[in-house]
Amino acid sequence: MNKFFAKLRKNEKGATAIEYGLIAALIAVAAIGAMTSVGTSLDAKFVEINSSLN
Repeated sequence: MNKFFAKLRKNEKGATAIEYGLIAALIAVAAIGAMTSVGTSLDAKFVEINSSLN
């Protein structure tokens, strides 16, 4: 039974998967923020072009 717990403590696959999940979540949040910023400025540019055409 002692060997089982020693082996379980050495197994880091779960921790690595959690770390990769956190990194992916951080990248997703950064991408959403960047896309929102670009979308807002692009929307303003289209409104400016539309008003100059009318």
